[in-house]
Amino acid sequence: MISTTDLLTTARAEALFSSSMTVESHPTKGELAAAVTEAIRRHGGTRGCAVVLAGAYGEHPETAAPRMRWALRQVRAAYPRSAQSVHGSRSDRFLIAPRLKEAS
Repeated sequence: MISTTDLLTTARAEALFSSSMTVESHPTKGELAAAVTEAIRRHGGTRGCAVVLAGAYGEHPETAAPRMRWALRQVRAAYPRSAQSVHGSRSDRFLIAPRLKEAS
């Protein structure tokens, strides 16, 4: 089954993935937020966290996939999103998938 994940959840999960927290941990929302913040600072922003994630998938895909599933589960549990917020406003959708210009 394919599911979509909003950008904020993805960024948080990438940061948690790149943190020092272990997959055996079950962090509280506060611990998760602290780990995400620390990882973003350590890696120079969310793009740096994405670089760590990509490197892990390239070097150790057998451990990267389960770690990312863990990170997504933890973030989704700490920051549940309603159906409304997942789909976002019209302007959010434009930023994610801009509409193509209609042919004249």
